[in-house]
Amino acid sequence: MPSVFVQGRPTDSYPRLAPEARRGQVRRITEVGEEVLHKPCRDVTEFGPDLAALIDDMFLTMYIADGAGLAANQVDVDLRLFVYDCPDDDGVRHVGHIVNPVLEQFDPAGRRLLDDSEGCLSVPGAVMDVPRPDRAVVHGFDKDGEPLVIEGTGYFARCLAHETDHVNGHVYLDRLSSRERKEALRQVADRRDEVFARRAANIEALNGGQGTVSA
Repeated sequence: MPSVFVQGRPTDSYPRLAPEARRGQVRRITEVGEEVLHKPCRDVTEFGPDLAALIDDMFLTMYIADGAGLAANQVDVDLRLFVYDCPDDDGVRHVGHIVNPVLEQFDPAGRRLLDDSEGCLSVPGAVMDVPRPDRAVVHGFDKDGEPLVIEGTGYFARCLAHETDHVNGHVYLDRLSSRERKEALRQVADRRDEVFARRAANIEALNGGQGTVSA
């Protein structure tokens, strides 16, 4: 069984960081409460070098923040797009991007919900249990406008659902009770500085070779 799937296709080997990251620049990650995170994003209508450059930046930003996925509105860009580098529960690595993603809706009676821990780069430091389906199928396009279908199970399914939520204007806090949301924000208050210090250290570790921080 292949250990890596890139854009939904099996590959025999793949570098530790997606090649896109070598071309990218690190962008500031938006935080919960910023308007761009709380409204549906616009469809991508132009496929070309600007979109490809944004994807490059998103990959590098995701790696710097130790993330498994990142949506465009998390770098303050109001477009339906996300990137991911995420394992499933079998340890298979999934890497890619998807433009204008639409999450396939399953019959609630025919799906299994997994209540497992979830974090978000825009809710720095908080980890809460969130119920998600154990399987996800997302339809969309690649950066060249070609149709794309990505399917995931387990933790990767959670990633696909989480990132599609982002482009629809939702953060995972929206799926929590009022009490749980308060607990998540308390965790942010306690851990935010630590998270940002770790991101800064990751940028420093680039040794000035791959990118610079842009607002």
